Amino acid sequence: MVAALSRAVDLGLGQPMEHVARSCLVACRLGEHAGISEAERAALYYVSLLGWVGCIADSREVATSFGDDLTYRAGVYDVDLKPVPFLGYLLRRAGGGAGPARKALVGAGVLATGAAAVQESLRAHCQVTSDIASRLGLGPEVSEPLTQIFTRWDGKGLPAKVGGEDIPLQVRLWHIADVAEVHHRRGGVAAAVAVARERSGTQFDPGLVSMFEEAAPDIFGGLAGGSTWDDLVAEEPALRPPLTEAGLDEVLGVMADFADLKSPYYRGHSRGVAQLAGSAAKILGLSDPEQRLVRRAALVHDLGRAGVPNTIWDKAGPLSDSELERARLVPYYTERMLSRPAPLADIGAVAALAHERLDGSGYHRSLPAAAIPRPARVLAAADRYHSLREARPHRGPVTGADAAERVLGEVRAGRLDAAAVDAVLVAAGERRRHAAGPAGLTGREVEVLVLLARGASNRQIAHALSISPKTVGNHVERVYAKAGVSTRAAATLFALGHGLLGRLDPVE
Repeated sequence: MVAALSRAVDLGLGQPMEHVARSCLVACRLGEHAGISEAERAALYYVSLLGWVGCIADSREVATSFGDDLTYRAGVYDVDLKPVPFLGYLLRRAGGGAGPARKALVGAGVLATGAAAVQESLRAHCQVTSDIASRLGLGPEVSEPLTQIFTRWDGKGLPAKVGGEDIPLQVRLWHIADVAEVHHRRGGVAAAVAVARERSGTQFDPGLVSMFEEAAPDIFGGLAGGSTWDDLVAEEPALRPPLTEAGLDEVLGVMADFADLKSPYYRGHSRGVAQLAGSAAKILGLSDPEQRLVRRAALVHDLGRAGVPNTIWDKAGPLSDSELERARLVPYYTERMLSRPAPLADIGAVAALAHERLDGSGYHRSLPAAAIPRPARVLAAADRYHSLREARPHRGPVTGADAAERVLGEVRAGRLDAAAVDAVLVAAGERRRHAAGPAGLTGREVEVLVLLARGASNRQIAHALSISPKTVGNHVERVYAKAGVSTRAAATLFALGHGLLGRLDPVE
């Protein structure tokens, strides 16, 4: 789960996916050469995976002063963050893509305050990072070193005057690995060694740099050329036991909060959508596993937001075509981040459908109605309604009544599912009547239809639902009448067209 979260961090840093994973492996292998203990290695593993997780916390402030926050962070890897070089970097980035007057104003502010605002954002980063580690159930051996990730060997980092061996060993190892991985990717072992040697005694521990110079060919030679996922999982030190179902929900909640830190306009959005979608799924009569899937997918449906700069999310005016295309990448990024392990991939597959629409006008796949299962339809309706109720840079929040009318308008336009929208509006208190399935099917009739479409006989349906075959027959008759069909094949097409079948699993 932490490795999956690290993929979101990669994008927030302006780096390719698995930068954090690879730097974690580099740190662990360098730690082996340094002779660290098992306990130190366990802490190093999670410090390396989580060191940059707080980067998203200051995205708005960075974008306001320095433009594209992803490009800003990517550029930091080329700077030894001593006070003077870092100040020079900030002045070069001041104002981002703004005009000369804005650049001069921001630059003057940086000089006048000694980059005080930047230092404050770095402190916020450390606090967020440490808090996330604690919320993930990791102990002080991880959370406390994470408060010192901006320290330097020469004592000129943050916290001020903390340097040398006062910096936790895990942090000193990670400092080298994080930077070296980027330079290795660009220029091989020689480039990684060169940057480590250049910063030895300033940013990096010189003793560890000497070990790194000697061991670098072995360290990088052992890294996979493609995905490092399997190696990363194998390296996991079993610092804590596997997640329970409740623990999984807690971690997904942490991921939701991480995603929503990206912009103040989205704070609380993911949890709000999850609560609304979960309630709507229950009203709609979805099974318990489907309700759980909807809620979990809603928590992480915006995880990919980390890969799009705040110059887009916080823009007050209309987005350009190129900006819209970048925003449309969010569900793609989300699906890729959650592609492994398999239980997480099932959640990610639904999360990535939050912006699909029944008429094929959604993104990122532009799927037709038959390819959008009911859990995803509920998520899409809940996300759309909840988004309307929140403020955005270009508008204030919409009233509940206006939001209801707008989503109903999208139903009439064939974009959102009528039953899903109806259930969302009931859950939001905009409707008093109970929502029903498509064509007025009850929750039980939907269950019967799904099993029927999956090839079950009346006897098998009766066994699965703990009712009599005669009762099943009565339900089937009502399903056919409401759906306007007279055969199993036509009923199956009806079920597919209304997203009732995520996949056609045969009934045993």
